[in-house]
Amino acid sequence: MGVSGPIRVVIAKPGLDGHDRGAKVIARALRDAGVEVIYTGLHQTPEQVVDTAIQEDADAIGLSILSGAHMTLFAKVIELLRERDAADIKVFGGGIIPEADIQPLKDLGVAAIFTPGTPTGDVVTWVNAHLRPTADV
Repeated sequence: MGVSGPIRVVIAKPGLDGHDRGAKVIARALRDAGVEVIYTGLHQTPEQVVDTAIQEDADAIGLSILSGAHMTLFAKVIELLRERDAADIKVFGGGIIPEADIQPLKDLGVAAIFTPGTPTGDVVTWVNAHLRPTADV
């Protein structure tokens, strides 16, 4: 996580899902709140998402998944971050994720899940609360 400067978040659409309106809404809300947002576009592999996050020195990855492949895709992104010594990059996400899958995703290491209808302000508040560098130096 960067020591100074704005929070940097990669917003990604992994897998074959072609619906990106929600990802773009979150990206815009974060950008409007002063977060540097890198949007990867549609059809990204977990490897591409992690590569982008590392190259961009991101503080977090936000995954938007509507395809039903959330258990597999979140797990792969977390696994790749660990393999590449980048586990300090937090992973959060949203989409059509059943309530029963939220705790297992958190157990895998996903920091937060936002389901449909979550106000964008809640996502911004979470990002600011969990990704802001602390002043303890």
